This record gives sequence, C-alpha cells and structure tokens, in this order.
Amino acid sequence: MGAEIRVAVSRQRGLVLLALLLFIALSSLWVGLASDVWSTVRQREREEDLLFVGEQYRRAIESYWRMSPGPVRTLPPSLEVLLVDDRFPMPIHHLRRLFADPITGGELTVMREGNVITGVYSTSTDAPRKVAGFPRRYEHFVDSNSYDQWRFVFLPPRRQLRAPPPPPRSAVQDSGSGPSQRTQRMTP
Repeated sequence: MGAEIRVAVSRQRGLVLLALLLFIALSSLWVGLASDVWSTVRQREREEDLLFVGEQYRRAIESYWRMSPGPVRTLPPSLEVLLVDDRFPMPIHHLRRLFADPITGGELTVMREGNVITGVYSTSTDAPRKVAGFPRRYEHFVDSNSYDQWRFVFLPPRRQLRAPPPPPRSAVQDSGSGPSQRTQRMTP
C-alpha cells in the first residue's frame, strides 16, 4: 500500500508540473501577443505625434512669413526665431516650444532653401504603419516607405507673372509692321 501512495503522489506531482509548464507557455504566448499589440499602439501614437508636431512647425513657418513687416515677406532663418520673433515692438511667438522628433526622440531635421527654413522632417528610416488616410495637405505621404519621406514644408505662394495686355488693334495696324506692308516691300 505504501508503494501505491508513492505512485499516486508521484503522478499528482507530474500532473501539477505539466499544468505549471502549460500555464507558463500560455502566459508567455499571451505576453508576446500583448507586447506586439502595445508596440503597434505605441507606434501609431508616435505617428500621430509626428503629424501634430510637423504641422505645428509648418504653421509656425507660415505664420512667420505671413506676418513679415514691410512689403517683402521672408521665411525664418532659424527655429529659434519662431519661439520669439523680435521683428515687432511686442515679440510674437509663432511656436510655443521646440518639439523633439516623436519617432527617434532626437531633433527633427531642418529643411533649408538658402539661408531660410522651409520645413522639418524626421530622420527615421523605419517603415510607417500609417499608409493612407492623411489630411489633404499631406496626401503625398500615402504609401511612403519611411518616416523621412514625411516632409512638413511651407512654400510661399508664387505670384503669377501677368503677361502684358496685347496692344490695341489700331496700334498694330498703324505701326507699319503688318503683313500687308511686308509684302509690298518684297515686290519689285
């Protein structure tokens, strides 16, 4: 009878050990799935933050340009002047603070055209999860291969050059350059 009890206890320990191993395996699978979901959620949050931050910089650059004093509008020479624009008696704040790159945690890269800033972008070459559903202004982000292709740029509108109006019809005929006069000169 003592041997039978030992075998029964031994079997119970084996079942408990098997149940414990099964519990650990299922728990690790659940933790793995949960971390994948959390990672995806976190990346989507960073993408939304990048869209927000990039738009803040783009708007600040546009604001700086639109509020330029005098007849000639200019773009900012640095990001710092977006914080405190001292071109006016009362300084203007186009941007409340300099934002970090939400994807890399570092600084956003500044886009320049000569000595002025036109926009910012992330240096991350990671593939974004968001590939569609962008605001109209950023439709060109659709199907981007990496975050560094998400460029937040303000380009001032170019004034369209107007062609001078054609001269009045009577002025063309009186100038002596009409086709009938050329024909008359060529005949002997």
